[in-house]
Amino acid sequence: MAKNSKSIPGRGLRVADQIQRDLSVIITAELKDPRVGMITLTEVQVTPDYAHAKVYFTTLRDTPEQIKVTLTCLNNAAGFLRMHLGKRLHIHTLPQLHFVHDTSTMYGMAMSRLIDEAIETNADYVKPVPVEPEADSTESTDSDE
Repeated sequence: MAKNSKSIPGRGLRVADQIQRDLSVIITAELKDPRVGMITLTEVQVTPDYAHAKVYFTTLRDTPEQIKVTLTCLNNAAGFLRMHLGKRLHIHTLPQLHFVHDTSTMYGMAMSRLIDEAIETNADYVKPVPVEPEADSTESTDSDE
């Protein structure tokens, strides 16, 4: 077996994926804080030495006050979550959990809305050009016979 984790390709990604799956179950089943609400863990990034893990999450309601409350509750429960994660995940170094709100979904929705608005405003200027169907080459060979 390899002594250095760098010689095992993708091990860090597999560990991060397993942490994400396990934390999702732990938060849903074990964490009894009603202020956390419904969250989705979108990504986990683990440092190469497995000492720290950034856990990205989104909430059902992405209001600033809801995000702040959820982030505070998750950071306060980080020790509890880490303890339960240690029962499920058996690696030498169990990472410290750092929760970060994932803004990529809000950014993606804003970009989609801008694209839709641009299409609506340019709909008057852009008119589709009708395309005439080309003559089928098999029809001309049939008429020659």
